[in-house]
Amino acid sequence: MKYKQLHDGRPVPVLGLGTSKYGVDASEADYDLRALREALDMGYTHIDTAEVYAGGDSERLIGLAIQDYDRESLFITSKVSRAHLERDDVFQAVEGSLRRLRVDYIDLYLIHAPNPEVPLELTFEALNELVEQGKIRYMGVSNFDRGRLDMAFRLTNSLIATNQVRYSLFVREPEENGVLEYCQQHDILLTAYTPLEHGQLLDNDVLQQIAEAHGATAAQVALAWLIQKPQVIAIAQSANKAHLQENLGAVDLVLSDDEMPRLDRLSAPASLEDEVVPSTRGGHPAHGPFAPQ
Repeated sequence: MKYKQLHDGRPVPVLGLGTSKYGVDASEADYDLRALREALDMGYTHIDTAEVYAGGDSERLIGLAIQDYDRESLFITSKVSRAHLERDDVFQAVEGSLRRLRVDYIDLYLIHAPNPEVPLELTFEALNELVEQGKIRYMGVSNFDRGRLDMAFRLTNSLIATNQVRYSLFVREPEENGVLEYCQQHDILLTAYTPLEHGQLLDNDVLQQIAEAHGATAAQVALAWLIQKPQVIAIAQSANKAHLQENLGAVDLVLSDDEMPRLDRLSAPASLEDEVVPSTRGGHPAHGPFAPQ
């Protein structure tokens, strides 16, 4: 695994495992649990979840899966729902996540999406206190535009660790709205979710040509393009062992100085542009399907 650093030098894996679909189908719980353990055995140590995923069952499965692994070697991210951003609600939400995850602390705790009806000051009062208590080690946000991100940056007693937004070869909103630039200027990691756009970008000719030149897959090239950018990491989702291994292979793929600009110039097909709802305007994020993500 390769790493990028948080503002205090803490290393974070450049590729994490998204888990929004883990636990959705109770009849598949054993399969999901096995997939989580396979991912951990492969070398995934950054696990991304949220209190809303599968009504909390995503966190419960992760809590079961990690029991035989060294807690200090894991980097667990969870998120508080936009419905729970009042000060007291944040405390209750984090206690629920800690209980379901069976851990004493959460490495990174995010506001899942902004809620204009709740002043950010109230939310960050709670988050700052939770950091002081050691129940969360770092705080961050998700689906924040540049203005909200700047406000959050000014409300922390520490620093914002990440802004998690939809970002991929075909969804460039973080480049267009200044979020990526802000993160790069303020030592904030940008965490890209839905990096493979549910597989819709994988048939692109340029992507296929570059993949062939490296003996890699289109998915690996798409992920490598993201994690090769300054201050960008990614989370990809799958419960399929082959896809999990394939995604992990992107970590060691190095794109050339000629290939990166070729990929930079790609644009989304009209069908995808019509589908995408901007991720940083207060909407609730929707991670991709289980395999591949």
